[in-house]
Parts: sequence; structure tokens; C-alpha cells
Amino acid sequence: MNDGQLTDWLLAAPLAEITAAARVVRDARGPERLTYSRKVFVPLTQLCRDVCHYCTFAKAPRGLPAAYLSPDEVLAIARDGAAAGCKEALFTLGDKPELRYAAAREGLAKLGFETTVDYLAFVAGRVLVETGLAPHINAGVLAAEDYAKLRPVCGSMGLMLESTSGRLCARGGPHFGSPDKRPATRLASIAEAGAAKVPFTSGILIGIGETRAERIEALLALRDLHREHGHLQEVIVQNFRAKPGTQMAGWPEPSEDELVWSIAAARLVLDPEVAVQSPPNLNPGRTRALIEAALDDWGGISPVTIDHVNPEAPWPEITTLAAECAALGRPLVERLTTHPAFVRAAETWLDPGVAKAVRRLADSEGLARDTDWSPGLADVAPGSPAQPLGHAPTVLRLVGLDAILAKAARAETLTPAEVVRLFEARDGQARAVVEAADTLRRQVNGEAVTYVVNRNINYTNICTFSCSFCAFSKTSTKAGTRDRPYDLPLDEIANRVREARVRGATEVCLQGGIHPRYTGETYLSILQAVKSAEPAMHVHAFSPLEVSQGAATLGVPVEAFLRRLKDAGLGSLPGTAAEILHDEVRRRICPDKLTTQEWLEVVGTAHRIGLKTTATIMFGHLDHLGHWAAHLLAIRRLQLATGGFTEFVPLPFVHMQSPVYLRGQARRGPTWRETVLMHAVARLALHGAIGSIQVSWVKLGLDGAAACLNGGVNDLGGVLMNESISRAAGAAHGQELTVADLELAAASAGRPLRQRTTLYGEPAPGLTVAAAE
Repeated sequence: MNDGQLTDWLLAAPLAEITAAARVVRDARGPERLTYSRKVFVPLTQLCRDVCHYCTFAKAPRGLPAAYLSPDEVLAIARDGAAAGCKEALFTLGDKPELRYAAAREGLAKLGFETTVDYLAFVAGRVLVETGLAPHINAGVLAAEDYAKLRPVCGSMGLMLESTSGRLCARGGPHFGSPDKRPATRLASIAEAGAAKVPFTSGILIGIGETRAERIEALLALRDLHREHGHLQEVIVQNFRAKPGTQMAGWPEPSEDELVWSIAAARLVLDPEVAVQSPPNLNPGRTRALIEAALDDWGGISPVTIDHVNPEAPWPEITTLAAECAALGRPLVERLTTHPAFVRAAETWLDPGVAKAVRRLADSEGLARDTDWSPGLADVAPGSPAQPLGHAPTVLRLVGLDAILAKAARAETLTPAEVVRLFEARDGQARAVVEAADTLRRQVNGEAVTYVVNRNINYTNICTFSCSFCAFSKTSTKAGTRDRPYDLPLDEIANRVREARVRGATEVCLQGGIHPRYTGETYLSILQAVKSAEPAMHVHAFSPLEVSQGAATLGVPVEAFLRRLKDAGLGSLPGTAAEILHDEVRRRICPDKLTTQEWLEVVGTAHRIGLKTTATIMFGHLDHLGHWAAHLLAIRRLQLATGGFTEFVPLPFVHMQSPVYLRGQARRGPTWRETVLMHAVARLALHGAIGSIQVSWVKLGLDGAAACLNGGVNDLGGVLMNESISRAAGAAHGQELTVADLELAAASAGRPLRQRTTLYGEPAPGLTVAAAE
């Protein structure tokens, strides 16, 4: 339909038909969920030059203790919000009060500023830096120079269009005497925000005298601005509420049907990527009606401050609203003031300083992190073996999700979209994914939790590559924050191998940086040193990158070099240096490493000549769910072709000392939910191809690893004497565990522990005894 036909249909069709069509559009946008932002409300000034006839927010100077909140008052509100888990600081203020009130001009002068925008930029910047909250700014009609001042200190901004009806500005109308409410003025300001690349919120106010046709006209105007600039995150459909003491105190409020019609119309008029929001505090008891009208988002909800614009309307309890949404099959998910698509494109839409703050708050979808936990921290994991994901509201199961789980259980290859859908699961749906994964684990592996007794030998941390996530590699004595550069001599490697054998190790795992003086002969000499020291020791060594580099230095094909390594005693390869097998990500985090196809070719070649490898993924940095899906499916395809992978090992990104995080370009690793789901989804997506899913206690801690054992995981990896790569990145977990530690972890999940070899065989009895001792 063209715009005219759509308008005619919306004005004539039955409400049930309109809402049904709107739900189809809403449901096609993505997973079944409702979003909200946990915010704190900062009323910087309630002075305003406009006189909207329905407003109680704007006040005269005599009604206020001061023209503006002081910086200390603003920061106190923001800190209270941060302590309550808020991630957004909503700055709302009157429009250009200094143009009307001497008190505003005097107040600004005392604070040391000429304009409200200047002062706003100052205090918003302090909130951003000192509390970590991301400001959302509603400062009225702004010009290009105003957006230029405010963009560096906010995650988003907003201006309600309200209406395109000029009638409402005429004498007797609600906007009479309010120059900033002229539709052309507001549309021009919204357009300037788009030109300035500001993630933006706008909306319509219904029930103030406009017609339904005029509402559609306003929505079409917003849609057209978004199509020109791409900056609208959401459009609010706000229903008028009559307030005592205003000129419209006796004006009738719009009915529920009017609100439902307006929400559905917005969903059908606006482009699908723009969310449709309606305030829950203005609509108590209407949760089901608004969701069935195709609502996407509830907007900001504050556990700390009142709604200063609608002080008579208390915020709903977030837990109550979550339960109502869950009962309708839509988990309530916290977002940031910057919506996910704009978080993912932060380089375009956010100032670098703001982007850094937002990434610290974001998960892999660009939504809000649900806990403060990050991989490598000493904090106790949020989950447990009894509840891997922790507590979450019950959410109705959905036929689509069940169909994907059934397909995975049949060992069929999932589509990328299906894998992404599993990663998107929240609350009870996420529990369903985890339970399905653990059912497959029991079928494939039984109850035993396996492990290997091994020693890590990182023979050098000197590396010429420039992986932006790596805190392990060093290029000089000044590089890094935790370790000095080193290059172990061969006799030291041999000594460590002997020590490992005395302690019962059946495997040594050897990896290192790409040392500028290393050649293929170096790797062969390392193997010779190991095998001379302990001929029976299994050597699990050399990443695909090291293999490729070694072959290149000798001028031989990868296959020929692998055969030489195998003949020299190499038993298997670690499937590291995979990071994310998607070149979009690899170009950003490891541009000089192997491409995705090159990594797969090295590993596939190893498989074809009889060398087994592991497979890994390093996730939770610059990547997103689509990248994870591509990685898992690439591993599955290769495994179905070669059968050479022994296990899949998720490696959560440890952020603390990682250069890419310290530069503000990466997130704080995956969230706990994402970490648990990575193991569970790997079990499902790789079912019928790879039978073993390992958890890294080095990244998660022993309690975190134990929690994953009932989420599809069957293997705890190795005791890893002298693990140093994760520690270099800032991980707080130890470099080594005992078998007794692993036994406790397995027991906490109600599972027995069993030692294995690198290739999942049974170790010699003598070695098992030595390890247990």
C-alpha cells in the first residue's frame, strides 16, 4: 500500500484487524521480548519558555528553590541511580528558559555558563565520566551547534514531535503561546539530530485535540525523517493524562482503544527497525492490551526517581512488569539508552568517549548486561549446577524455539538464523535451551565429567603479530603490565616436561607467540626436546598460526610441514588462533593473522594426515550473535568432512588487561547468560559432529565451570600447570588446579570425575594413580 492507501485503511479497518497486522510486523522484528531502560531522572531545570496547557513539569522561578540543579545535586542523583543498577541518566529540562526568565540567566551566570546547553553539556559529561551512566538528553528544540556540543556526552537524545497539526498552536489550542511546539520547528530540530548522527527518540502525544488522520500524518513525517537519516531508535506513543491545576484539567483522556489503535498504527507506519514505545506508568492494568497492540518497548523505568513529567503516575515495579510480560511469553529485557543497532554501529553513532562507556554496559546483542560478572574476575559466578543460568522468571515456551531444539536433537544442521535464535533466548526460554543441551550431553557422554592431567608450556611471549585483544604477547621489556618478555631455552622446556611427567601428566600443551627469530626448525627442535625428555609424553602443540608461519619460513606447503611435525612426535594440535571465524571480526581484532579460510585449511589439512585438533572460539569482545553462529557452523562443516576435532572449547574474552578493551573498543567479555548459552548452543549446534564440549575453569573459575556442567558440558579440560595466557589478560583464577579440585566441581553437579587422555582414551593405570596423588 502507498501512504494514502495505508491511511485510508487505518482509518476504516476494524481495530482487531489493525492490531493483528501490527503484530505480524512486530513479531518479524526479532525475538519475542519487551525492552526497557533502567534509568534515573535528572530534572536539570523546570524553567521553560513554553506554556503547554497540559504540563505540570514547567514552573515559574518562584516555585523553585533554584533555577538549576547544581553539579553536586546532579551527581548525587546519578550516583543513587548507579547504585540501584541504572544505566541511563535521563536529563529532562525546559526549553531555552534563559530566553524568558532573568532567574535562568542569573542562575547560569552563577554556575559560570552562558546557556542552558553549555551547562547541560558540562554536567552530562561529569555524569558520564564519574558514574558510568549514559546520558539521554531531552533538551527541547536544538540547532546544529547544540547537537555538536551535546553529542560527545550522551548516548542518545530526544524530542517529542507530539503532532504535526498546526491547529494545536492556534489560540485556544494546547500549544498556543509555545513557540517551540510549532511542527515545522520541531521537525527541523529532529532532522538536525539526524544530520549530527545522534541516536534519537521522538513520539506523538495523543488525545490533545488532534485527529487520527493527523496522528498518521505525524507518524509519516517521522518515518520520512528516519528514512533520510536513519537515526530514530524509537517512537513513543504517549497518551494524554489530565492534570489538576492545568488549563486542560477537565479535558477527556483518550480511551484504551484510542491508545491501542495509535500504537498499532505506529507499528504499521514506521519502518520495522524503529521501536514503538508507550509509558507503562501512564497505563496501569493495560500490559496485555498494549503488548497485543504490537508494543516493542516500555521506555525508561526508574527504581530511584519519580517521573517528574508525570509525577502523579508512579513507575511500575520492574519485577511485576517482568512477570506480566513473561506470562504473555515475552521476557522483559533491559536495554541501554542507545538501542542495540546503534550500539553495534557505535563508530558511526557515538562519540568515542561515549562509545567506550556504552560498550562497558552492553552485552553481545547491544542490550544491557544483566549482571556485573565478567570472565576472569574473582567474583562468584551467578549460576550454579542446580541453576546454571541463575534465577529467572518463567516464560511460556514457543513453538518456534521447540522446533529448533528438536531439529538439533536429530543432529540436523541448523541454519545461521536458528543458531542466533538459540543465543537470543532469555529467561525460561534460555533454560529450555540449556536443558535440551544437557539432555544431549547425557545421551552422548553419560554422567562422567572428564579431564586430562597436563602442563601448559608457553615457550615465548614475544610476538610480532598485532592482535588487539592479546595481553600475553610482548615485543619489548616495556610492553605489557604483568609479565616481561621471555623465550624459554630448550633445556628449560625439557625440564618442565620431566617435572610434568613426575606429577602424572599425560600431555604437555605447547604454544607461544610468533617470535621473529622462530622458523619451522624451531618448532621441530622443541618437539625433539620434549620427546628426548619423555618419549611417551603426548605433545599437544602449535596453533594453526604457528604451523602456517613455520611452513612459510621453510618455504614448504603446510601439509609437508605438518607431516614433519607428526614424524617428530607431534600428537595433536590445539585449535587456538581461531578467535572468531568470521573475517569481519578478524580484520578488526587480528588483521595479520590467518583468515577464516586459511585457519580452516590448516586444521583440515592436519585432520587429513591423521592429526586430531581441538576447536575453540574466543567470544564477547567486538563480535555479535551472527558471528558466533557462523563460527559454530564453520566448525560443524569441517568436522562433518574430516572428523578430526576432539572437542569444542568456548573461551570467554577476558577484558581487564586487553588492549582493545583498554582503548574502549570492546565489551567486558560475554555476560554470564551468554557464557552458559555458548556452551549449551555449541552442544546443540554441533550435535552429531563433535561429542565433547569443554569448559574453561581458567576463564570462569571453578564455580563457574561447575555451573556449566549441567548445561551441556562434559569435560573440564586439564589441570593446566603454569597456564599464563589468561592470567596475562587479567584473569584472577589460578594457574593450576588439583584433581581434588576437579572432583569437588564435578560432585557439586552430582557427577563423577574420570581421567582421560588427550584423545579421549583411558590413561595407563599408573598414570591415573600418580595424578590422583
